[in-house]
Amino acid sequence: MSPLLIAALGALMVATAFLSGLFGMAGGLILIGVLLAILPLPSAMVLHAITQMASNGWRALLWRKHIRWRPAAVYMIGCAIALGLWSITRYVPDKPVALLLLGVTPFMARLMPASIKPNPDSVWQGAFYGSVCMGLMLMTGVSGPLMDTFFLGGNYDRRETVATKATCQVASHFTKLIYFGGIIDQAASLDPVLAAAAVAASMLGTSLARRILEAMSDQQFRTWANRLITTVASYYLLYGSWLMLAGDTAVAK
Repeated sequence: MSPLLIAALGALMVATAFLSGLFGMAGGLILIGVLLAILPLPSAMVLHAITQMASNGWRALLWRKHIRWRPAAVYMIGCAIALGLWSITRYVPDKPVALLLLGVTPFMARLMPASIKPNPDSVWQGAFYGSVCMGLMLMTGVSGPLMDTFFLGGNYDRRETVATKATCQVASHFTKLIYFGGIIDQAASLDPVLAAAAVAASMLGTSLARRILEAMSDQQFRTWANRLITTVASYYLLYGSWLMLAGDTAVAK
């Protein structure tokens, strides 16, 4: 990559890490969309994994006193199950499919019956959502708004939500790095300069968001987080549909 492109990506990573540091979500979802547009899917996944491990790891460290360890541990068990299953198939989806999956999952979670609404304190739900979100991450790069919707279903304050989700995300993105960096047939490599810039940018953006999160109320946090989920998910539904239609049109011609 040229120095100009690395600098532009660095600025984007600061901005998306700031957004994730503020709401514990959305930043990674925006970043993967950009990376998928300019890089081959395996390379985009590896760079995104390193960026998000740095961002979420630093966020978990900043808010470590607020981590809910039990639901985090159960969620990680689900992630391990998904990795085992996906390592057998080694499936890598097309970009339109990945984008459509990113967009549709939060709406599916909201349509679930009241009896199985997201509850991060439930053991079976934690393992189930961990497996589903990890499978989604291995197809799309992120667990998307589905994971955000799951943790917003609990009676956690904003700090607990951000801290617990960040802890789970570190494990999830590390699993994704293993999968796309070594397990699949077309495993990707990464420029060390770009990787270092990604780590630094992610830590900076996360740190800048801390004071604003402290100043927010829990109600403001939940309201804006849900708005972000809906907006970003709707965009990916439209973008993925457009790419799929464009591809079908090209094949027809």
